[in-house]
Amino acid sequence: MSRLPALRRAAVREWGPLFTTVRRGLAGRGARALALTTVAVALTATVQLVQNQPWGYRPVRLLGAVRAEDPLWLALARTPLSLFVPALDLPVWGALAQILLVFGVAEVCLGRRRTLAVAYLATLAGTLYARIGIALGPEVFLGLPASDAQVVDTGPSAAVVGLAVYVCHRHRARFTGSLVVLAMVVEVLVKDNLAGREHLAAIVVVLVVCRVREWRGRRRVQDRGAGGCGARSGAPPMRSWNFRRGPAQRTSWW
Repeated sequence: MSRLPALRRAAVREWGPLFTTVRRGLAGRGARALALTTVAVALTATVQLVQNQPWGYRPVRLLGAVRAEDPLWLALARTPLSLFVPALDLPVWGALAQILLVFGVAEVCLGRRRTLAVAYLATLAGTLYARIGIALGPEVFLGLPASDAQVVDTGPSAAVVGLAVYVCHRHRARFTGSLVVLAMVVEVLVKDNLAGREHLAAIVVVLVVCRVREWRGRRRVQDRGAGGCGARSGAPPMRSWNFRRGPAQRTSWW
């Protein structure tokens, strides 16, 4: 029983700020706070329904299937929609649950624009890493075999992982964020495939963004502090000149 208060305090430290932000966001904006998440879930479900139809498989592949062997401009054009194209070899409910939970929390905490930006950046990091890894070859560390160039790279998983790490870092849920990173590392160690490597690439890019954001925040605080010290250094030169006016000053001034 004595462990319960300690566990409760640890849970409050870990998830308290995140829970408070989500609760206030939902209380203040209601369903509008999840508009992006609702659209993302509906779009993913619709794409899944279409690509399983005889007439819909080819259009979905033409618009949202990304491969490393494709021209870069074509891959970049398909990347936004590829985020909402579920992998055919995985159950769609998993993708929908990931989007509903992680996108929902991120949208409330970060806003729609930043959620989309982080999600796209994480997805793009995985897409570009596939090309770099294949160019390096399997003999090089972090390289990929040439056969991965033909793998269809779709789904929200890289975006979900990137958003989870970003939100945890933003709200100081360090243990949860570490668990996400550890889970992705274990995934690669157990089943080393293109998707797992792309998840790690997304994490690395998002962590770099977080570090840059922290560095810029510290610089702004330091600049404000330096400006504040300068403002407290004394009266302006004109006032300090006229503070005590003696005869010599009057003569030299005029």
